[in-house]
Amino acid sequence: MSDNDFLSRAADRSGETDADRAGLSAMVAAAANGEPGSSAQAAGISDASILNFALNLEYLEAEFYLRASGDALPDEMTTGTGTRGDVSGGRPVPFQSPVIRRIAAEIASDERAHVKFLRDALGDSAVARPSISLDQSFTAAALAAGLIKPGETFDAYANDLNFLFGAFLFEDVGVTAFKGAAPLISNKTYLDAAAGMLATEAYHGGIVRTSLYNEGMINDAVFDAVDKISNVRGAVDGVGDDDQGIGDSESLNLVPTDAQGRTFGRSPEHILNIVYLTPVRATSGGFYPNGLNGALRESGQNG
Repeated sequence: MSDNDFLSRAADRSGETDADRAGLSAMVAAAANGEPGSSAQAAGISDASILNFALNLEYLEAEFYLRASGDALPDEMTTGTGTRGDVSGGRPVPFQSPVIRRIAAEIASDERAHVKFLRDALGDSAVARPSISLDQSFTAAALAAGLIKPGETFDAYANDLNFLFGAFLFEDVGVTAFKGAAPLISNKTYLDAAAGMLATEAYHGGIVRTSLYNEGMINDAVFDAVDKISNVRGAVDGVGDDDQGIGDSESLNLVPTDAQGRTFGRSPEHILNIVYLTPVRATSGGFYPNGLNGALRESGQNG
């Protein structure tokens, strides 16, 4: 595929409105003519597309945590452009640990606030909540990770530990999604908000990783299970060996960073490889049975 073909596809995917698409197409044309600095701009994605991509992810996280805490997003926070979908699965977790129960409730509140902020920022352009799977998707992910055998099911709401495994799958993805999207946002107000949400997701990720580490010190098999979940993400996202577990009983790895102490980012396409649970191009699957709403909905080709 030529660079110009790639840029044209990027323009088609990234515009949430006709005006968006026209502007991006102009950037592509300028890039094809060799105008200075145009290629970087043309490869960019409109702010509305990025915010709606983030909103799709926040719908998933919010519903996961809210349902674990005995709640759900109200109907008025799930409407918008595109097809509004239902949520399958999800129920109150019979928490044994009051600390983990409170962690779930706090993160649920944060994710609900993220949904509200993004919907307010997007206004009439906000996408509706797509169809979300919180049952079969977890079974598929657990089977791919080798946590269960064919024919078995994995219920992320069955107990504290299963809930933490589900949270671990999401939280590191949320951090890398906001990190990867930050350079694509041109509006400084939105960029500041994205930075704030990135920090929140990082706090969530650290809390979940710490909680799992504590569980691992009681049951050593937890470390292996976390590594398997991490390996599945790394196998489908096409980013490389950046995804990391939490260490073992002799060493700690609560903050997954590179040699410079920085967290890594993923492109929207690579994020979709994870949530669709596939290493190849797709527009639906995994946690989004009918795909995302909005322009950014196709995963990458990594296989």
